[in-house]
Amino acid sequence: MEVKTSLLDNMIGVGDMVLLEPLSEDSFLENLKKRFDHSEIYTYIGSVVISMNPYRSLPIYTPDKVEEYRNRNFYELSPHIYALADEAYRSLRDQDKDQCILITGESGAGKTEASKLVMSYVAAVCGKGQEVNKVKEQLLQSNPVLEAFGNAKTVRNDNSSRFGKYMDIEFDFKGDPLGGVISNYLLEKSRVVKQPRGERNFHVFYQLLSGASDDTLKKLRLHRDVSKYNYLSLDSAVVSGLDDAANFRTVRNAMQIVGFMEDEVQSVLQLVAAVLKLGNIEFKPESRCNGTDESRIKDKNDLKEMCELLGIEQSVLERAFSYRTVEAKLEKVSTTLNVAQAYYARDALAKNLYSRLFTWLVTRINESIKAQTKTRHKVMGVLDIYGFEIFEDNSFEQFIINYCNEKLQQIFIELTLREEQEEYVREGIEWTNIEYFNNAVICDLIENNKNGILAMLDEECLRPGTVTDETFLDKLNTVCAEHQHFESRLSKNSKFLTDHSLPHNCFRIQHYAGKVLYRVEGFMDKNNDLLYRDLSQAMYKANHSLIKQLFPEGNPAKVNLKRPPTAGFQFRASVSTLMKNLQTKNPNYIRCIKPNDKKAPHIFTESLIRHQVRYLGLMENVRVRRAGYAFRQTYEPCLERYKMLCKRTWPHWRGRAREGVEVLMADLQVPAEEFSYGRSKIFIRNPRTLFFLEERRRQCLQDLATLIQKIYRGWKCRSHFLLLKKSQIVVAAWYRRYAQQKKYQRIKSATTVVQSYARGWQARKLLRELKYQKRCEEAATTIAAYWHGTQARRELRRLKEEARRKHAVAVIWAYWQGLKVRREYRKFFRAHAGKKIYDFTIQRIMQKYFLGLRNNLPSMSPIDKNWPARTYLFLDGAHAELRRIFHLWRCKKYRSQFTEERKAVYEEKLEASEIFKDKKALYPSSVSQPFKGDYLEISKNPKYQKLNNAVDEKVLLADVVNKINRANGKGTARIFLPTKKSVVLADQKTGQVKASVPLPDLTSVSVSTQSDGFFALKLKEGSASAVKGDFLLSSEHLIEIITKLHRIGATATDREQLSIDISDEFLVQFKQDKVCVKFVQGAPKNGNSVSCKRKNNRLLEVSVPATA
Repeated sequence: MEVKTSLLDNMIGVGDMVLLEPLSEDSFLENLKKRFDHSEIYTYIGSVVISMNPYRSLPIYTPDKVEEYRNRNFYELSPHIYALADEAYRSLRDQDKDQCILITGESGAGKTEASKLVMSYVAAVCGKGQEVNKVKEQLLQSNPVLEAFGNAKTVRNDNSSRFGKYMDIEFDFKGDPLGGVISNYLLEKSRVVKQPRGERNFHVFYQLLSGASDDTLKKLRLHRDVSKYNYLSLDSAVVSGLDDAANFRTVRNAMQIVGFMEDEVQSVLQLVAAVLKLGNIEFKPESRCNGTDESRIKDKNDLKEMCELLGIEQSVLERAFSYRTVEAKLEKVSTTLNVAQAYYARDALAKNLYSRLFTWLVTRINESIKAQTKTRHKVMGVLDIYGFEIFEDNSFEQFIINYCNEKLQQIFIELTLREEQEEYVREGIEWTNIEYFNNAVICDLIENNKNGILAMLDEECLRPGTVTDETFLDKLNTVCAEHQHFESRLSKNSKFLTDHSLPHNCFRIQHYAGKVLYRVEGFMDKNNDLLYRDLSQAMYKANHSLIKQLFPEGNPAKVNLKRPPTAGFQFRASVSTLMKNLQTKNPNYIRCIKPNDKKAPHIFTESLIRHQVRYLGLMENVRVRRAGYAFRQTYEPCLERYKMLCKRTWPHWRGRAREGVEVLMADLQVPAEEFSYGRSKIFIRNPRTLFFLEERRRQCLQDLATLIQKIYRGWKCRSHFLLLKKSQIVVAAWYRRYAQQKKYQRIKSATTVVQSYARGWQARKLLRELKYQKRCEEAATTIAAYWHGTQARRELRRLKEEARRKHAVAVIWAYWQGLKVRREYRKFFRAHAGKKIYDFTIQRIMQKYFLGLRNNLPSMSPIDKNWPARTYLFLDGAHAELRRIFHLWRCKKYRSQFTEERKAVYEEKLEASEIFKDKKALYPSSVSQPFKGDYLEISKNPKYQKLNNAVDEKVLLADVVNKINRANGKGTARIFLPTKKSVVLADQKTGQVKASVPLPDLTSVSVSTQSDGFFALKLKEGSASAVKGDFLLSSEHLIEIITKLHRIGATATDREQLSIDISDEFLVQFKQDKVCVKFVQGAPKNGNSVSCKRKNNRLLEVSVPATA
């Protein structure tokens, strides 16, 4: 079941200002602040949405939010811009009513973002399909293009729209978009040539310079440096949070999606570049012989590049900047332009060129997004236009902008009252006239065809003779002096004696939003918007196809001597067309408010917002809405919301909804003058009545909640008791079953024990009988055995006694024989016994020594220095000789396993030992490292194929070394390639040979005694290789490199042996200067690495970390 919600539920502050009680400007601002502090940025005034710019991202625009507000009643959920967009879209789709959404507010209030949100919501909720999606994408992608060319950074807004935009989106009968039409109003083209301090020119200039490729900029003859262009301000060239390069790519992609051809895009970029080039054209004064002043171009390079871009002859455009031709009937008069007039002509051409380009872009987008079918369409218009502007210095632009806002306020009041009146008539409620301020008198002051300010401005522009801004002001003082909304220092309404805020060159108009002071300087020039005919004709002569379209009046065959319409006349006509268009549609309003001037979140500046509330006329809007009935609601939701307040309607009302509401209001005793019954709605006059109903509903909901809690707790306790009772029965049944099972198990176990005891007793009885029988048998056998043993032992003793007697006789006989022999040979035995015993002992010792040596021989490794210890001192010489013979034999066996390549490596290792052992601290760490030679695999790596082919001979070593720069001591990676005839140094990245030194030109190599990898290749003085001086290099394989260079010199017969100098200080020849390289030990830095620093022009100091 769907839960019914309302705007009044969980309300922070008051969601609809119509219900604000009491109503005052302070309570209005307090309510806005309360909602803003809780991130509630939307508030209603009836059907009008107030939008506060939060200056941060809020999680209220997700796809889930879109679905939440889709097909929901306007007041059903909390205020949101999606609610207004959905209401407008459903009215268009279901009721066939054309809609328009008017978005107003000052710069930085979020108008552009609001229009994007409306369009994105409509795109999300309308139909799907390939063609529909294409149309939606084109409509959405038109925004980045127009923003790039029509938006700029101002002091109030980083993405301020500097033009008014009205887009008609066309839908078919199903509500699917078919296309659209865009209208633009009053582009601020003066920004092209001049920007206020802290502001930028239009975005597209900065996006082009930041995001275009180098090739594109070269074709457009542009540089990336913004400071090179006079039309671009430098103080705000870079905006925090604005990526111009990424935005340029977005614009290019958007133009492609909208339907721009590549040649059209290039033409547009060429015109943008031409505007930048125009700003760099400067003039110098020059006097003619007749005494008149004329202007000449200082530097013609920018003019030349601009003419090349646009295909214009340089002489034609140069003359157009220097001369002006005035045609009157059949006469032509050519006059020279002074420097000021030339600059005016240049800026006028730049403004017209950019303005016409922008108009062409809008027309081209309309061609792409317009509906293809010719049947009648439903239309939704979105108006994003400047808000009311009150600056310190207000000029012509602010005057016509505020005029447009006066017209919008007029139509807003008219349409709001008409909507109210139509609803009252539709519901059958008596309409009473509402008192309100009608600003038609202000609109008439500005737009009256005879005495209006715009009409007098046009009249002054067309009047012959001397016409200035001061004469225009004089005419205003004459014609408008009696008008109650016009003031100047000479008018009747101004308080001249006390009001010193009115300078002589200003006038003041009392607008609906307050008084605005206008300075008349520039009114005439800006209204004339004059472009000399010579420049138009010069532009038309261009070979650029787009330029011819932008300047059709330059066609000599269609010369029109009529003066072009003024800017004020054109704007008044376009505003009139817009008003007629809006009056045919059902209006929807979004009022955007800027919370602070710092563009920062969570800051609510009350004075600034109070000012905007006044000039937006929001209080007037609330009063108009509250003049009749403040709140209205259809009977069904009203009854659904408040039915619990009456026993007769609660919980269900069986009759019609209106009858239920009538019963409800009668039961609540609400005074009859506080409400009225319409045909489908109830109208409540005072918000206090609504809040009374809400308070009663809140109390009733608390009572109902208490009742529901009571019933729920009783049900919960009963359910719990029944569950416990049921559980007790189940537990008892299971326990009884368990007890019986346990009893049965005990009986069964006892029976088993009794049975086992009985069977055990029977078994043991049988066992005793069997054991007794067995013991009787064993006893008889044992007695017999003992008897036989006794007999045998007696016989054995007899035999032993007999044998002892025989042995004793033999022993006595032997002793006797031995005594006789010893007596006979005693003299011979004593003469040789010592020598025989010695020889026998020595022989036994030697045998034991050799056997022990065989069992304890060391391993076959030549570097194994272990040898068994000698056991006897007299074997010391033999022990050492055997150790030497074994080592020689072991080395011979080890050498027999070597290949020729391995022998060569060991020979290099041996030579390295002779050169560096006990001389270089780096040598011990290199002994265990094999000499690999080709570390880069130069013959296999395709990256070095070209380098390998460039070296004719066999490469003995390929490694990356660092070539030390004398200037700063830093290294540059080089590939080091020694051969039998030369040493080659090549670039590591490209493989290009940087230096090739023949070995005869190499005289010596210098290295330090420490653990660094630095070495210097010293060249023969006067040789061709020594022009740039010696080479100071650094390598991780220094020992191997020096050894190979030394071997190459040793094997060559046609040159001297290479000298190797090992010292901590040596001289290196750099071109014409000799530099001392000094090696010192220092504390470890940068990961224990060696560092080289330049101390002066004659000393490079290499700091080597001290080794433990």
